[in-house]
Amino acid sequence: MPTVILTGLPVPGSPLADELRSLGFEVRSAAGPEDTAAALAAVPADQRVAVVDSAFVGHVHALRLALTDPRFDACAVTGALAVQSGAREALDKAAADAPAGTGPYADRLAAAVEASGTAVQRPELGTLVATVPATAADRDAASAAVAAVDDEAVRLRTAVKSRDGFFTTFFISPYSRYIARWCARRGLTPNQVTTASLVTALIAAGCAATGERWGYVAAGVLLLVSFVLDCTDGQLARYSLQYSTMGAWLDATFDRAKEYSFYAGLALGAARNGDDVWGLALGAMILMTCRHVVDFSFNEANHDATANTSPTAALSDKLDSVGWTVWVRRMIILPIGERWAMIAVLTAFTTPRIVFYALLVGCAFGALYTTAGRVLRSLTRKAKRTDRASQALADLADSGPLAELQARLLRGRAGSFGSMYVAALGTLLMIGAALWLPFGDPRLTAVAVIYVMTAGLAVAAPLKGALDWLIPPLFRAAEYVTVLVLAAKAEVPGALPAAFGLIAAVAYHHYDTVYRIRGGTGAPPHWLVRTIGGHEGRVLLITVLAAVLASREADFPVALTAMAVFVALVVLVESIRFWVSSGAPAVHDEGEPA
Repeated sequence: MPTVILTGLPVPGSPLADELRSLGFEVRSAAGPEDTAAALAAVPADQRVAVVDSAFVGHVHALRLALTDPRFDACAVTGALAVQSGAREALDKAAADAPAGTGPYADRLAAAVEASGTAVQRPELGTLVATVPATAADRDAASAAVAAVDDEAVRLRTAVKSRDGFFTTFFISPYSRYIARWCARRGLTPNQVTTASLVTALIAAGCAATGERWGYVAAGVLLLVSFVLDCTDGQLARYSLQYSTMGAWLDATFDRAKEYSFYAGLALGAARNGDDVWGLALGAMILMTCRHVVDFSFNEANHDATANTSPTAALSDKLDSVGWTVWVRRMIILPIGERWAMIAVLTAFTTPRIVFYALLVGCAFGALYTTAGRVLRSLTRKAKRTDRASQALADLADSGPLAELQARLLRGRAGSFGSMYVAALGTLLMIGAALWLPFGDPRLTAVAVIYVMTAGLAVAAPLKGALDWLIPPLFRAAEYVTVLVLAAKAEVPGALPAAFGLIAAVAYHHYDTVYRIRGGTGAPPHWLVRTIGGHEGRVLLITVLAAVLASREADFPVALTAMAVFVALVVLVESIRFWVSSGAPAVHDEGEPA
């Protein structure tokens, strides 16, 4: 059980002790700073412990933000400091040294902890109050300020993601926040809501797979219900500060699992009516995944870049000052809320083919819009990319042993080559040959060998060029489109569904890589990437299989299925092992809508 140590003389009539108990803390007292070290020593080092000035006046939610957020080793507001085991040594030392100075003792401890090199998170309180009054008059004024602001209303408002799409902001969040509060008051966790969202989406996919109109209508309704729950789980996490590593993993992966499962359900439903749209479903999944990789790569490349400004960015900021343009620019990229609403409505009232046509057109336009803007920013800004960003791009590239060997042989001599242009050339050659050459043509394998060489050359030098963030999405496009084209050209039953499964497994690996990097733990282990071949190894293997099975096309789906099962087993086992381990980061996406 976490412990709070109240320092200083108790204030008659203060509700502070009861408020702290309502937050789940055991409350202990220390008459003065000299007693705090002894009180801390009585608290086990692996428990959360807080130091709060007994004269503290403020909202309960201000205390909740400072004392209960599990994402930070140390967190503080005026008059209150909480630490977890990672910062406990720094707090014990600060208390033993009895920091001098004026002001609340908890603030002096926080300053000493920060001075020792431990980061102290200070949440933005906005209209919430957190203060330690010096006089009775100040205390009365602070109490009046607390009474003037409804902290429950603030808590509900801040449970909603600060940046979201138009549909989510105006059609979901106005009521989903109350569902989140309802869940919190009944002890439900964000993980349970996330799981409910996944189950609902899978049922929706099953309804779509019936191929019946009632199934399509039910699928559309259930998909919207799943999205409401998807919004609710994050709002519940923010409302109750229930962040966890398991929640990070579930939240990071289930959105794609739900959407891509629904694509498969639509394709199965269409097949029941004699319409084969597996190629369209696979194309939609490829486009969506490549678009996300563009987002991830660009953000990682510029995460900590210096001089990170450009005329294009300045124009974007200027447009943001015109209210209506913000919503238009968010809507036209078809973020998850608008996308799922469109899918749900079209599923209920049209056919799977129309759903996929709309998806492909809408997502292609959004991808072109965002990519063009980011290219312009990259070309006009004078940012200096850091080693961390360069390594993140190299990890996102997903280079296997063949590319690594090529890069090792060329290291030190690759500076004269433009990495992105080499990757683009290899990608165009690979996709062009796959489209042009007949299925099983051995010349495609020769092109794949050239692709392997360009893949190694592209990552031989540090990825610090202005457009090097395009390398990971180029490699994704080369691999995914090659699989799609070969499966389509095989013209045998089951090839496209098997390709869908293979790309879904590989895409999961790529999303898993992204969220590990976002959490600051780096990419998956090298043995994993080498085991599944890297992007270039898989491309080469696919072309070899097509050549070997040229006279036995019916065996090609079996080969694709075997690859899909192998990749899925390896990446899922390692991913689950990592995300449930103690070293997994608590990743929660508060940025641009997916």
